Amino acid sequence: MDTPIKTRFFIISDTHGEDLASRLTEPVDVVIHCGDLTEHSKLDEFGQAIRLLKSIDAPLKLVIAGNHDWTLDDTLYEEKLVESKFKPPKEDDAVRKAFGDFGEARALFEAERSAGILFLDEGTHDFQLANGSSLRVYASAFTPSNENHGGYPYDPLPGHDWNIGDDVDIAITHSPLKGVLDNRAGCRMLFTAIARARPLMHCFGHIHEAWGAKKVTWRGNEASKYPDPLTEMDGLASEVIQSLAKLRGAREDAKQDGQLKAELSDMDGRGYCQAAPKLQRGKQTLFVNAAIQDALKEKQQMPWLVELELPRSNKQ
Repeated sequence: MDTPIKTRFFIISDTHGEDLASRLTEPVDVVIHCGDLTEHSKLDEFGQAIRLLKSIDAPLKLVIAGNHDWTLDDTLYEEKLVESKFKPPKEDDAVRKAFGDFGEARALFEAERSAGILFLDEGTHDFQLANGSSLRVYASAFTPSNENHGGYPYDPLPGHDWNIGDDVDIAITHSPLKGVLDNRAGCRMLFTAIARARPLMHCFGHIHEAWGAKKVTWRGNEASKYPDPLTEMDGLASEVIQSLAKLRGAREDAKQDGQLKAELSDMDGRGYCQAAPKLQRGKQTLFVNAAIQDALKEKQQMPWLVELELPRSNKQ
């Protein structure tokens, strides 16, 4: 059996048109942006997001939209113009200048494919990475919404069809699943899909106050017929790697713990949190809520640098 390849991922979400407070100075294999590239879905904000992505040393940068990025959703963009009684971009210079024509925001990303930036539509995508590994990703920007104000909305009832195969390495969604780093706002149907697929990692954002990472161990060899967060995950065998509550507690404890103080100082100096969990495929999943903007929109939360073992590509 071929030896798996250690692959480094830099994961961010919910940058909302802002640059990162701290630059990543080392190369990684893949950058993942889990959506909400912008605050108001304006062209200049998308331009800033692209500059941010291009500043990171990685051969592949995978991007999905979030609910704030509604001009990437042409149907909703048109609906918003009708609701607000604005004219279409071709008939209104102010709209065209700020938000662009239909498809223009998407075209900004398509023009950056040579820089390794790939905007992902919903579905499964396969990649042969520069480090020799293969990667299968499921991506979806769809986000639950009762009022359809944001981009890529779906009604929580009846929900959304998450077609995630059990051969997926990483699931990238904007919204979280129910029960993990979601502040009780996650999607139950997404939990069901993830519990059945059991990817190595599921990364997302959207719920800013639930930032963190958790290594979950699943019960049994496969999901039950009706998976539930309370019974499907083995709480004793699972581990919160980092969360806002855990980080606050660590900073308080560091006042009397010199080693912990040094560890936190090292993390702050790096400007990112890191995780390199040993994962058994089909048995464990790493969940990462990588929301950069904090809940009060006053400061930034740390990005994540994650190391996973991926299968070696058979196309070398």
